[in-house]
Amino acid sequence: MAEYRDITYTSKDGLALYARDYPGPGPGAPVVLCMHGLTRNSADFAGLAPHLARHFRVLVADQRGRGRSEYDSNPVNYHPGTYIEDMFRLLDVEAVGRALLVGTSMGGLMALLMAATDPDRFAGLVLNDIGPEVDPAGLARIKTYVGKAQPVSDWAGAVAQCRALNSDAFPDFTERQWSDFAGALFREVDGRPVLAYDPAIAEPMAATDDNAVPPDLWPVFDSIRHLPMLLLRGIHSDILAPDCVAQMQRRKPDLVFAEIPHRGHAPTLDESASRLAIDRFLAAL
Repeated sequence: MAEYRDITYTSKDGLALYARDYPGPGPGAPVVLCMHGLTRNSADFAGLAPHLARHFRVLVADQRGRGRSEYDSNPVNYHPGTYIEDMFRLLDVEAVGRALLVGTSMGGLMALLMAATDPDRFAGLVLNDIGPEVDPAGLARIKTYVGKAQPVSDWAGAVAQCRALNSDAFPDFTERQWSDFAGALFREVDGRPVLAYDPAIAEPMAATDDNAVPPDLWPVFDSIRHLPMLLLRGIHSDILAPDCVAQMQRRKPDLVFAEIPHRGHAPTLDESASRLAIDRFLAAL
C-alpha cells in the first residue's frame, strides 16, 4: 500500500495538476504543504514527507509543468503568481483551512507570497535556502542550464549530468544519493530518462529576472514577520547570501536559523541538521 494517495485537481485555467497526500496520524491532523524548487517536483520530499507524516498531514505538490502535473501551453504562466494561485486552489479543493508551509528555493518564494496574501491561513513557514533577496551569482548559474540540458540515453548519463551540475552543492553525496537525485529529477519515457519538467519554464526567466524572482520582497517579508519562521541555509549557497540572512535576522529577531554543513543550494532536507532544525521548529509550534 502506498504511503501517500495521489491527488489530481484542476487549476482555475483548466490544467490537470498533481499532488501527493500523506494522510498523517488521522483526521484533524495539522497540515503541512511542501513546495519544491524551480526544476524539481514532489519526489524531492520523498524522505521528509513520511517523516513529518508521523504528526502531520502532508501535501506535496507538483507545480504546473513539473512531475505529473500538466505542462502549460502558454509559457508566460510559468511564474510565481500563477503557482501560488494553483496552491491556494489545492488547499481549497482539499478543504484545508490552515497550514504550515515548507518551501525550497522557488517554493520558499511562493511561501512568502502566499503568507503575505492570506497571513491568517498559515501557521508558520520553513524557508529552505531562500530569502527576500536572491544572490545574482546563483540566479545566473541557474539560467545557464534550466531548459538547456542535453538529452541523455540512459540512467548512467542522467546521474552523470546531475553530478556535473550539482557536485559543488553536494560534495559528500554517495553513489546511491546521486542515483536517488537523478531518479527524482528524471522520469523514464520509452526506456530513456527524460527531465521531469517542461523546458519552457526557462522562457519567462530568460525574458526578465522578475519572472523568476519577484522584485523587492522585503515589504512582503516585513508584512509577515509576526509569523513563526525557520530559515535553513546551505553553508556554500550561492542563492541565499549571508548578508541577506543577517538582514532577515535584524528585521525579525525571533527568526529561527540553521546553517547546514556540506551543502550549497539547496539542502535536501534529509540531512540530520535539517531534520533536527525542522523537528524542533514544528514541535515549538
